[in-house]
Amino acid sequence: MKTSSILIAVLIFGSLIFLHELGHYLFARLFHVKINEFAVGMGPKLLSRTSKKTGIRYSLRALPIGGFVSMDGEDDVSEHPDAYCRKPWWQRLLIALAGPAMNMLIGFIAMAVLVIGTGAVSTTVVADFTDNAVSNADGYLQPYDEIVRINGRRVYSRTGIYYAILYGRYEEGSAQIVKDGETVTVENAAGVDIEIRRDGETVLLENVPFRTVSESGITFVDPDFNIFYTRLSFGGVAKQTFFDSLATVELIWQSLGRLITGQYGLEAVSGPVGVTQAIDSVNTGNWLSIVYIFVLITMNLGAFNLIPFPALDGWRIFLLLFEAIFRKPLNKKVEGYVNMAGLILLFLLMIFVTTKDIMGLFK
Repeated sequence: MKTSSILIAVLIFGSLIFLHELGHYLFARLFHVKINEFAVGMGPKLLSRTSKKTGIRYSLRALPIGGFVSMDGEDDVSEHPDAYCRKPWWQRLLIALAGPAMNMLIGFIAMAVLVIGTGAVSTTVVADFTDNAVSNADGYLQPYDEIVRINGRRVYSRTGIYYAILYGRYEEGSAQIVKDGETVTVENAAGVDIEIRRDGETVLLENVPFRTVSESGITFVDPDFNIFYTRLSFGGVAKQTFFDSLATVELIWQSLGRLITGQYGLEAVSGPVGVTQAIDSVNTGNWLSIVYIFVLITMNLGAFNLIPFPALDGWRIFLLLFEAIFRKPLNKKVEGYVNMAGLILLFLLMIFVTTKDIMGLFK
């Protein structure tokens, strides 16, 4: 593994953790919450400085696997008038949402950089097909078809099209197609419903055949065609950035849902070591690939933190909504025990995933 890949990974994780916690910090300051410490990293302090003006301790800690904003009255009852626990529930909710929102905002900005960096804006019009393509069999996709929907879902760009095809729900099997007048049997295939515009008419192509591939215990449908691009424009970049970001967030939530329901196994989960491997595999001088991974990581971090699991922002958001509805907060002792249990489980998961990723280095 290249040293530059490790440095890039540390820089990405460090910056995203900092920005995530900065979101919480800025909104806590906005609502005049008493902050005890703003730390990037976990474990022993490497550097620490206390502001004489605000009394806030700013720390850099040894392990770049997290960070925190320690607010007075966050996990216990405080008598301080500016304690977190004494702020209205909606202010505490905005503070909790600010971290994931910052990650999503940074991901959106990075997506715009990615779109501009490609030098063109994606259309949804089929340009040509890859070698050994099967989706262009007789009666199926053809060049200049404008793709409108994939499996009933509206698509607006290449990213949306490819994600919808790659990660759809399919029954894998074989397919018989007629291509150039000859009957061909395609093993490991799946059918995708694609709505297109062709010659001014809307046509639904049912069970368009695609080859499938398996990786990390997950079966994907492999798109075998390319899309036309147009020149950059402000409107085009804004539109593609919005819809590519939306498609990426939808994909992340879909993947998290399938992981939680057991459709994806833990072999599909990667931690910092696995992500560093992915960075190393694309670290060949193409900075756009690094930006793409950055987008995926920051949006994953934002989406993951919204899960209502103890020790995550989503759990605090859940508790605040519970308080808003029932006009009564959860007992602080009970909340503390639940958060500690969640934190232990997250650390165990991190240890398991990291061990798996390290073992994968030697395969």
